[in-house]
Order: sequence, then C-alpha cells, then structure tokens
Amino acid sequence: MSHHDEGPRNESHGDGGDLLVTVLREQHAEVVFGVVSVHNMPLVEAVDRALRFVPVRHEAAAVNAADAHARVTGGLGVALTSTGTGCGNAAGSLIEAQSGGASVLHVTGQIDSRYLGLGRGVIHETHDQTGLLRAVSRHTATVRPGADAGALLRYAAVRARTPPRGPVSVEWPIDLQYARQPLTGPAAPVAAPPDADPEQLAAAAALLADSRRPLIWAGGGAREAAGPLRALAERLGAPVLTSNAGRGSLPEDHPLAVGNFAASPAGRELLASCDLLLSVGTHFRSNETADYGLPVPARHVQIDIDPRAVGRVFPAAAAVVGAAAPVLTALLTALGEHTAEEGWRARGAAAATRARSELRTAIGPYALICDTLRDRLPPESVIARDVTIASSQWGNRLLEIHHPSTNLFPLGGGIGQGLAMGIGGALARPGVPTLVIAGDGGLAVHLGELGTLAQERPWLVLCVFNDGGYGVLRNMQDAHRGRRSAVDLTTPDFAALAAAYGLPFQRVTDAGDFPAALDKSLATRGPCVIEIDVTAIGPTPVPFTPPVPIPGS
Repeated sequence: MSHHDEGPRNESHGDGGDLLVTVLREQHAEVVFGVVSVHNMPLVEAVDRALRFVPVRHEAAAVNAADAHARVTGGLGVALTSTGTGCGNAAGSLIEAQSGGASVLHVTGQIDSRYLGLGRGVIHETHDQTGLLRAVSRHTATVRPGADAGALLRYAAVRARTPPRGPVSVEWPIDLQYARQPLTGPAAPVAAPPDADPEQLAAAAALLADSRRPLIWAGGGAREAAGPLRALAERLGAPVLTSNAGRGSLPEDHPLAVGNFAASPAGRELLASCDLLLSVGTHFRSNETADYGLPVPARHVQIDIDPRAVGRVFPAAAAVVGAAAPVLTALLTALGEHTAEEGWRARGAAAATRARSELRTAIGPYALICDTLRDRLPPESVIARDVTIASSQWGNRLLEIHHPSTNLFPLGGGIGQGLAMGIGGALARPGVPTLVIAGDGGLAVHLGELGTLAQERPWLVLCVFNDGGYGVLRNMQDAHRGRRSAVDLTTPDFAALAAAYGLPFQRVTDAGDFPAALDKSLATRGPCVIEIDVTAIGPTPVPFTPPVPIPGS
C-alpha cells in the first residue's frame, strides 16, 4: 500500500498499470518518480494504488531522482513520463544516468498505437521518439499490439540492472496501457557477470606481484567491490586514488585513501613515482585527468567490465575484463604475500595530507562549513552535490565519503540535477538526514522541485550557496576572457521562497554561524533550507576554475 492509499486495490483490473506494478514488485522497486499525463494515467494510477508514486514537477527530475534512488539502494530506479515533450524533457537526465551507470527503468507513454508513425499531429506526438530514446538509453523497446508486454518489461528491468548498467526506456502506447495484460512465465533473474579469463588474471597478478610502489585508481566500477578493494590495497600497501564516481569505495578516512586528488600536485607526484597503476572500473574522464595529461606509468593493469574500455585512454600492459568484485577477489587469491617498498605507504599518506591541506588553505572559511557537515552527518547519510563551486572545489574532494552508496553527483557535469537526486537519495534512506549542496544558479533550473520536497517531506537539508549567478563560469571568464557574459543572475529571496512552501529556513552570512544553523536544521528531521550568503562570507582565497582547456590562455 502507498502511504496515501485511499481504498482497496482492484486486483481484477488487469490493465497495463497492474502489469507494471507486478513487474516492479518482482524487482523490489517500491518507489516510482514521475509526472502524470493523459498518456500514462493507467500506469500512474496503478503505481499510486499499490506502491509509492512521487509526483515530481518535471520529467528530468523524475529520471534524476530514480537514478539517485538506484545508486543508493543498488536496485532499480523507476521513472514514469509522458510522450512527446514529456519524454524529451527526460532525455538530458537519461544521459546522466548513462554517465553514472545507473539502473533506471524509464517507462514513457506513447500515442495510440493505430496512429504511430503516421505524422497526423496527434496530441503529444513527436517524430521518431524511439530514435531519441535510443540515443540516450542503453536499450529501448516499444510495446506493440499483440506483443507480450510483461516479457518486454521484465527484460527491460533486467537489462537495466545487468552490468554494464544504464537506463532502459520503454514506450507504451496509451491504448495498450488500458488493455488487459496477461503475465506469463517466471521472472528472469539478473545474470551474474561471466568469469574473468584465467590468463588475463595470471598476467595481471604477475605484474602486481613484481611491483614495489603500486598505486590504485578506483572508479565507479569499484562501487560494489569495497571489501576486496580494501583487502587488495592493504595486501599491496597501495595508496588509493579515486575518480569522483569511485569515492567511498575505500572509506576516505582509511590510511591508504588519497581520494579524488589525482590531478592535484600531490596526486601527480604519486602517479609519477609509482611503478605500477592498477585501475578499477574508471573512465579516466578528461576533467579528472588534466585532459588526459597525467603521468600514468607504462605498467598499467586495467580492470573493467567493458572490453571497449581497455586502453581507450591510457595504454594497458595487462587487462582483466570482468566485474570488479570477483576480479579483485581472484587477484587476492593469486597474489599471495606482497611487500611494498619501505616508506611507500607513508608517501601515500603524506600525499593525502598535503592535498587536503592545500585545498583547505585554498577555500579559507568554507573549510569550517565542510568540517561541520562531516562532523554532524552520520557516515551513512547521502551527500548529493549539484555542479557548483562548493561541490566542484571542495565537496567533491574534501568532504569525506565513507561509503559509495552515499556519493551522489552528476557525473556528466550537467547543472541543476542535485536537488532531484537528493530527493531520490533521501527517500531511499529515510532514517538518516540527506544533504544537498546546490548553487543558486543550479537550483533555479528546477526550482519547482522545492514543491516536491515540501510535499514528500524527506529528512533533507538543502544548502544553497548563493553568489548571484554561475560562479564556476564567472571565475572562468574572469581568469581567461576578461569579460563576463551571462553569468550574473537575478536570484529569488530564498527566505520568501522557502516560506511559500512552508520549509524551515535559515541564512548564514558568517561561516562561524553555520554549525548552529546546521544543528537547528537537522533537528527538524524533515526538509529545510540553509542559504549560505557567499557575497557576505566572501569568495574562496583561491578562485575555483574548472579544468577545461582554453586555447591561448
């Protein structure tokens, strides 16, 4: 039953909505995010009767929230949208779900099946919606007359959860949603990944055994391999760098954790000094590798579930294709005892200390805000960060992550997704507070989701860093262009905005006042807003500029 169920469910209804509910229950998916429409009403009504339907205010937010829910739970996130414009609104967030490898089932309405492809101008019709979805999804399917919709939905759900994971979109014509839908046969389980090649494992293990200054780089593919990653790092005595996606795969308070600092001076020195790099499930994104300019050693052992990733960015001396957890476990078995060069662990710890110290100096008073957040939030709290200076400069590095399921960030770099991701994460983990770090510019993209926040009332603290515009781009223009364009924005009165939605609100104009403001907000055990007035506190001592190359600069 949903938390707002108004009556008994009609078990004999048997339309597409009931079929969808049955498939979602098989996948243990109890929360669905979406926007109701004339082209998805049977699906929404059935979900609202039987599960929990969260009515977000924009289709992009539905996918963002489903994406975050999947990342936090490790299960299937579900988004329901309408056809045409509604489906198009979801496309950008499907790109993010692709970037993050999130298991998202996106079910979108479609016009009446008898009009598909005729171009008659049926309301909500769009040209080649399937092609649009194919470009932004791992897999796309359309329910057609006479098709086994149950089998199609089951396959879509399993495909979304099968590594390499990603969003799967299903189009469902409205007439076929209303039709009776039989469900035949048992549900298919998510297939286990194939075993790694023994020869690949042996070659990788031999290189690891011969190393004396090994270094590990853990990416998003290591999120579900925290145990064997930690054991292998400790066996090797290897410091661990991470990508943004891989944060928390080794808890960032572990002695071997360097963290998301590969491109920092300290991280570069480790990369230049190591005699072997073991990379685990990382894309080596341009913004995390100084536009692919980091000094990666020739002895590079790469683990990735996608064979196309091997050597795609940096050459690999050995590679193992497979899921991180079983591959790392097999390497532990094959490796035996290992002794790193004396002092190598200490060099890793020194690099971590140096990187953090230099960043603390660069952000000045904001270090107190960072420290307070980590001190007050439980280790299992979800930390969602939109693309803004507070996230890009220190939230993505200095604010420690202790478990990968708590780490939410738009890996594709799109602004404005943080609040919806935070809502999805908060509903996945209601027993502890969720943090959202957003800027005023990013929050403006989806201000409507404040309505979702007020309506669903998760335990969520929204920290809005207000600098009156797009601070990251402003700094970039100041540093490289000599003129500001389109970066200074009119922003709302956040106190009045919060009051309009009945959300508790506080404004911080001095970093020293932030601890008390956070304590008061957390005590509400519900949604609340803290505005950090960046103009009053002042900019960071070292302005943050994104790692994007500017010709001639």
